[in-house]
Amino acid sequence: MNRSNPETIAFIGGGNMARALIGGLLQGGRDPESLHVSDPAPAARAQLRSAYPGLRVHEDNLAAANDAATWVLAVKPQYMKAVCSSLAVLTQATRPLVISVAAGVCADDIADWLGAAAQVIRSMPNRPALIGCGITALYARPDVDPVQRERATAIVGAVGGHVWIGDESLMDAVTAVSGSGPAYVFLLIEMLESAARAEGLDPATSRRLVIETVFGAARLAREGDEEPAVMREQVTSPGGTTAAAIEVLERSGIRDTFARAIRAATQRSRQLAGKGKN
Repeated sequence: MNRSNPETIAFIGGGNMARALIGGLLQGGRDPESLHVSDPAPAARAQLRSAYPGLRVHEDNLAAANDAATWVLAVKPQYMKAVCSSLAVLTQATRPLVISVAAGVCADDIADWLGAAAQVIRSMPNRPALIGCGITALYARPDVDPVQRERATAIVGAVGGHVWIGDESLMDAVTAVSGSGPAYVFLLIEMLESAARAEGLDPATSRRLVIETVFGAARLAREGDEEPAVMREQVTSPGGTTAAAIEVLERSGIRDTFARAIRAATQRSRQLAGKGKN
């Protein structure tokens, strides 16, 4: 018999992504007493209690998950098997919806470690979720029903947008593109700032020019109806300054470099998934 509370969400692990989701849910009007979180570190538990008054904070994973209908597994991938195994007996009693935010850990493996009673969704959020501007890709095992998918969508929607992926093998590409993607953007900002300073601009001016340019361009791409290639062409006047810069970038093989970088990240995600089964 299922004795779980449909309104209760248990976060197993109280790190950055769990905190982002908790914060987003609370801002959306969620009752803090309906949210449980466990973390083994006393300092982390103290910070959680201070940041989110009313949140139910536990040292023990079983205590956090005891009557929750939804579990969000927010532990490091290398600890996932041990954590799931410790929750396996409780899974039979509560039959929870389980949402994993751990990179590289397959949904089937999580289901095997927890037992057949768990309905598992694998998700890949990214770092902008920390400020409510993330994008999360989700994959649901076949036994997850539409109501549970909606429940998962509501949780990750607290920190940004979402997309559903029908083939779990594509989650490695998702990891390479959006999971790791913010680092590529930060690298672009870093390089543009450095180049601006080399041309004589002071650091503060360089930073503001670059960050606002990247932010504005991203908004144009998000809110516009045209393809990025068309938008690029609109900025690139023949024989102009932008054309001179783009020509250098194209000659350097930037497209091939990016393709190889994404391939490398995708392959690394697959390797880590394989290691996570051990």
